[in-house]
Amino acid sequence: MAAEGNKIELGSKIVEFNLLNPKTKQFTALNDIKSNKGNVIIIMCNHCPYVIHIMQKLVEVSNKYQQLGINFVGINSNDIIAYPEDSPENMIDFIEKYNIHFPYLFDETQEIARKYDAACTPDFYVYNQNDILVYHGRFDSARPKNDDAITGKDLSDALDAMIEGREINKNQYPSIGCSIKWKDS
Repeated sequence: MAAEGNKIELGSKIVEFNLLNPKTKQFTALNDIKSNKGNVIIIMCNHCPYVIHIMQKLVEVSNKYQQLGINFVGINSNDIIAYPEDSPENMIDFIEKYNIHFPYLFDETQEIARKYDAACTPDFYVYNQNDILVYHGRFDSARPKNDDAITGKDLSDALDAMIEGREINKNQYPSIGCSIKWKDS
């Protein structure tokens, strides 16, 4: 069932983390990888059809902006007991399948997803050079069951404005995707 991203207050500070990188088998802290030009945090997972639908274009967009100094980080917070396809081992396969060039980290405790107030996958958070949230929303209007082109336009427009020092459009559309698969409390 599709879920919509939560309304997050623009202007909030980036959330620090130190999460497992399944590919390197080491923990990665935000402070070790963040860019002083801007950072994109993506709440995502392996099995969500909304994530899979945009992955090829997301990799293309992330590669473009990484060359301009913007850091991208994917975070998988799903319950792997209920959804084993989102396990760290399967994250490695996903990274290789889509040739992902940004860290894709595992939030085993789901603490970071809660701190970001994440609700769905994929969900995009853009932080400027001062670690302030300037964009929270969708990649673009494409969905698995519509005919909209997969462009990354919404995310790209926000990143272009940030890089060029222009004001980012405050009319931001929420992400739509699979709900976060929370562990039973």
